[in-house]
Amino acid sequence: MLCYGRVYQMTLRRTFLGILALSLLPVASFAQQQPPRTARIGFLGQTSASLSASVIRVEALRTGLRDLGYVDGKNLTIEFRWAEGTHERLPNLAAELVRLKVDVIVAQGTAGASAAKQATATVPIVVPVVADPVATGLVASLARPGGNVTGLTWFSHEVSAKRLELLRDALPRTKRVAVLINPTFPANAAILPAIALRAESLKLEIQEFESRGRKEFESAFTAMAAKRVDAVTVIDDAMLIAHAEAIATLAARKRLPLVGFNETVEAGGLMAYGANFPEMWRRAASYVDKILKGTKPGELPIEQATKFELVINLKAAKALGLTIPQSLLQRADEVIR
Repeated sequence: MLCYGRVYQMTLRRTFLGILALSLLPVASFAQQQPPRTARIGFLGQTSASLSASVIRVEALRTGLRDLGYVDGKNLTIEFRWAEGTHERLPNLAAELVRLKVDVIVAQGTAGASAAKQATATVPIVVPVVADPVATGLVASLARPGGNVTGLTWFSHEVSAKRLELLRDALPRTKRVAVLINPTFPANAAILPAIALRAESLKLEIQEFESRGRKEFESAFTAMAAKRVDAVTVIDDAMLIAHAEAIATLAARKRLPLVGFNETVEAGGLMAYGANFPEMWRRAASYVDKILKGTKPGELPIEQATKFELVINLKAAKALGLTIPQSLLQRADEVIR
């Protein structure tokens, strides 16, 4: 009887454990079949989605996100809102993204970030390329941003001033330089004084010419020609970057050597100096990833660009009848022939 009782108890125990395992199996299988949580990103763009500069940057961001396991349409949804070059539209578009309850807002440029920050103090904001986040009041400091904004910056005022040096090295006889600006660009307050200071040290006369959009480019370049400037440089505002081709075309037509960002030299400008913006957009994906995984944006230090590139377009130089010194060509990271 004792032997039979022990066998019965063991059999009963095994049966119970088997039933328990079977009862848990559907739950485990069901959990495994559930799709991962979809991340929802709001994208606040300043320019048009169809412009090449915007397409390149968005694709760089998507590439960075894919590298981290986020695939648009599977576990990622991006809500795009574009201001089409009109900064006045940014506040309403930012508020719309907040109402959609996105997890993170990726904001294009200083103006986009400012509009997003005014719209929310709680939704995290990542800025892939921002001119001077401290001077413009976006963050408390680069090391400890605080608040809900973080991202990447690139020493905009130093780069803009450096372009004047490169222009003088390329064209020693330069005396008067036009500076094409978007007057609504918030970072002008930090960039323009730096340009003026460097121009003074180089004994260059600078004149500012404003353009709020593509319709004003023609009049701005006509005014430059009337003032008989020797060359033109461009401030890296998102709107101006988006219209790099139009700017380079007008500079060539007016026979003005142009120094600006990569997009201008690729479109026919003489020189470009600056950070690799698409790479910064790709890097911004890591910020989005960390925030989605629980890190607070105020705890993520602003990353500073470390690589700056000089590109010289010898085709443009030839068309303008200019000879670029060999010493400068040897310093270039890329020469377009």
